[in-house]
Amino acid sequence: MKFHTIIPDNSISLFVRNIWVFENDTETSQKRLPFFADGFPGLIFQQSENGMIVHPHSRIMPEIFLYGQTISPIELQIPGKYLIVIFQLYPFILKKFFGIIPESINDDCYYLQDSEEDILRLKHQLLSYKNVNQKVKIITNFVLTYFNSKDQKLDLAIMQAIEIMLLTNGQEPIGMIIQQINLNTRTFERRFKNETGLTPKQFAQIIQFQASLKQLITKDFTKLTDIVYHNGFSDQSHFIKVFKAYTGKTLKNF
Repeated sequence: MKFHTIIPDNSISLFVRNIWVFENDTETSQKRLPFFADGFPGLIFQQSENGMIVHPHSRIMPEIFLYGQTISPIELQIPGKYLIVIFQLYPFILKKFFGIIPESINDDCYYLQDSEEDILRLKHQLLSYKNVNQKVKIITNFVLTYFNSKDQKLDLAIMQAIEIMLLTNGQEPIGMIIQQINLNTRTFERRFKNETGLTPKQFAQIIQFQASLKQLITKDFTKLTDIVYHNGFSDQSHFIKVFKAYTGKTLKNF
């Protein structure tokens, strides 16, 4: 399997955080791709000979769909050759531009209706091109056109809070963030969950988990306590508990 990241075009960088491409040219492959909580929903285009199945739901997925916050770990099963392009969206996009209540598709997906002419056209365009960069350009143009057609005001305070959490890897105290964006606690928590589908504490913990996961995978540590304290966990048992909650595995079995 080949994987690479594409930096989103500046025209969509306010809405799209990353673009990921997964490719496999082996017909006999029985690959399962694990995905863990990362704090972001996304738009997926997948092109495969034998279809994509999401586990543990055992759900067969269409070529194009949206997914919400991944809280519990999932696996994508794609037998044989495949191409997957994922546009990782900022959390506030689902509500503002697709009219979806974010919490309603936590650990779930939203099918873009094939009856809509623009979605049908998008799918036909994507399937007619072989070049990956061309497919990414087509999705980029679709996203930009779609977003430009929506006259929605973004919640700048929540966007600022998300940015602070990302810059500090989820370690900035929620109380300090509330002071910086000048909202009271109840209003902040309500608006944050309405925009992202998660509480501020959940989102911060997921970002914290992702930072520690990256450090663990890249082996950028000498001992486990380096990861624990570098990423703001209170102690080793706290880190192990959070790790198992989001991966479904112990550190030993990961």
